[in-house]
Amino acid sequence: MKERGLLIVLSGPSGVGKGTVRQALFAQEDTKFEYSISVTTRKPRQGERDGVDYFFKTREEFEEMIENNKLLEWAEYVGNYYGTPIDYVEKTLQEGKDVFLEIEVQGALQVRKAFPEGLFIFLAPPSLAELKNRIVTRGTETEALIENRMKAAKEEIELMDAYDYVVENDSIELACEKIKAIVLAEHLRRDRVAPRYKKMLEVE
Repeated sequence: MKERGLLIVLSGPSGVGKGTVRQALFAQEDTKFEYSISVTTRKPRQGERDGVDYFFKTREEFEEMIENNKLLEWAEYVGNYYGTPIDYVEKTLQEGKDVFLEIEVQGALQVRKAFPEGLFIFLAPPSLAELKNRIVTRGTETEALIENRMKAAKEEIELMDAYDYVVENDSIELACEKIKAIVLAEHLRRDRVAPRYKKMLEVE
């Protein structure tokens, strides 16, 4: 009896470093997660590649995916759509592989409704001042957009209660270690392990 994979959702306010932590985590040789690439209508940032970092779509293409129920979750954030393709996620979980989503808070709340058995991790900034500093040093946003992101971040931090675990992103390396420890512990939960042992006892 193959154990179904875990759906791991890493989320948190914009600018907290979700993408950086995800890249560092997947660069480690012992990471066995399958990364679910999100779909977005925002323009690629420098160095981002289609089909690797995101699937970049037009608004029309994205809205067609919404209509055809091809997204596990989607949200419009600061003028752009973001979403998770559903077929890939379900197929990979059935194969017994862990699927890793790195998504915005609005999207994570939708996934919680559709996949309550998922593992939800909130990546938190060490402080709001540090969060603003990270957004500013990106150099990709106007002053007005930075203020919008900070306002949204405060609202998103208040939604922390919807998550199972909180990891502070004070050090990328430490954040990665904590996430791996959480996933390992989840795989060892009695309610996940017990059915396999009960099945084994029946066979004997």
